[in-house]
Amino acid sequence: MLQGIAASPGIAIGMARVTDRSRVAVVEHPVPPGDVDAEVERFIQAVGSVRDDLRLIKSQLEAERGPEHLYVLDTHLMILDDDMLSGQTVACIESACINAEGALKRTLVRYRQFFEAIEDEYLRERASDVEIVGERILRHLVGVTQEPLQEVEGKVIVIAHDLSPADVLQIDKNRVIGFVTDLGGKTSHSAILARAMEIPAIVGLETATSTLKSGDRIIIDGASGAVVVNPDDATFREYLGRKQYYEYCERELAKLRDLPAETVDGHRIALKGNVEFVEEVPSLKGHGGEGVGLFRTEMLFMNRGELPGEEEQFAAYLSMVRAMAPHPVSIRTLDVGGDKFVPDLNLDDELNPALGLRAIRLSLRNEETFRPQLRAILRASAFGQVRMFFPMISGVAEIRAVKRLVAEVKEELRAGGVPFDEKIKLGIMIEIPSAVLTADLLAGEVDFFSVGTNDLIQYTLAIDRTNEHLSHLYEPLHPAILRSLRQVVDAAHAAGIDACICGEMAGDPSCLPILLGLGFDELSMSPPSIPRVKQILRRCSLAEAKELVARALQLPTAGQVDSFLRGEISAHYSDSID
Repeated sequence: MLQGIAASPGIAIGMARVTDRSRVAVVEHPVPPGDVDAEVERFIQAVGSVRDDLRLIKSQLEAERGPEHLYVLDTHLMILDDDMLSGQTVACIESACINAEGALKRTLVRYRQFFEAIEDEYLRERASDVEIVGERILRHLVGVTQEPLQEVEGKVIVIAHDLSPADVLQIDKNRVIGFVTDLGGKTSHSAILARAMEIPAIVGLETATSTLKSGDRIIIDGASGAVVVNPDDATFREYLGRKQYYEYCERELAKLRDLPAETVDGHRIALKGNVEFVEEVPSLKGHGGEGVGLFRTEMLFMNRGELPGEEEQFAAYLSMVRAMAPHPVSIRTLDVGGDKFVPDLNLDDELNPALGLRAIRLSLRNEETFRPQLRAILRASAFGQVRMFFPMISGVAEIRAVKRLVAEVKEELRAGGVPFDEKIKLGIMIEIPSAVLTADLLAGEVDFFSVGTNDLIQYTLAIDRTNEHLSHLYEPLHPAILRSLRQVVDAAHAAGIDACICGEMAGDPSCLPILLGLGFDELSMSPPSIPRVKQILRRCSLAEAKELVARALQLPTAGQVDSFLRGEISAHYSDSID
């Protein structure tokens, strides 16, 4: 029995097929000054070859399957076309007089160091996109080829050191029924694609390629991260039963897609999705999402050498609005800072970036970046239901400064005859204690609240959720968190505005009775989480949920709240699919 990171749910039973996806071994060596130009040209040609390869893969996939999920290849092409990766490598070849492989490896190391400092796991995983592109260039430089996964024969479970998004996109599910990798995280693009394509997957197992061999009979459980190697008959029968039950559950949950998200006593809650690319919309709609509750805009700004202009942003926002029509789209302005590498913002190193120049603080300090984003979002609002909201607001003075800037941008658009929604709703993220404590004051300034529970828990409990030694203290059901959520909802409703939640708690079915009882109007989550949350919701009574919350708020520890909640769910929703 091996244990990795659960990346994409589902159970696959079959033969292992180990495929070589190991990193290229690079030997750095000097080149004579007279050969530097030739070395630069060799690097440029390798970049061109990778660009041609990706474009060919994209065109083939688009012809075979349509445009869905191809956004990742566009991201990789953007990295290739950007001057940052290529420019730094060429500069290193010329200044250090070393071979192209060594110079590129130095550039990739610098990228890795930038991204390792990022606190947010989702954004930290974006470093893998740069490294995947870099590895493709290295393979061209050294002349190493790889076995195409689309040519794998039989029904097998692929075992690899790592898989690129292009590898995953080319998987034929009639041949490859799952995969396991040494590297990767749950929020890597390969893992995201596996979930979108419904391919069972386990990542970050570290020793998969050294422990497993082709021909091994294996079972992978993408929900738990377990890999069973050469199971005995009893274990095989057990997992075969689990597989059949899982597939039955998925069929039953799919039936909920078009049913209303309401309780047995008729109370509706909007269930929406957290997304970053328009290509995620089919998955969101397919899982019954009623709109986009959080459109992350960070990926428009990352993995590139220069900031996106207003037109590029407008095109991205407009695509999302049109794809989701007639459902609403809530767009969050740029949420990066000293711990999230974005070019051209002239950020200084900070001793504590989590409490530093980031999110709305950074946007207000860099109006030349903020104004084009505001203009692009406002312009997109002319074409559908758009809401705009702002991250890490700490108090009334901050949101008033933002609103003044929005008003100025609106006046610029009016003067230019550019249409936009004059009544566009403005909201704020509630994710730091000062926003909770002044929620009643903030509610009078905006049209909605959106609670980011990930950061709220971290800042309220003073817990670095990426610190493995403190992970046991990261407690969503801590009494301080529940009381904070109650205060936020009460303040919102007293002011007549909606209280939404877009953190991980929203997608946890076990938290649904608590969030329902607290009075949240909207939950936004990863699209695949929607059916299970909807299933619990449709079995809940609002009145009973309110009673449950009243009792939970009297308990003194997170452990007691969790135990109480599990008992209630077991007693009332034991027939729910999990």
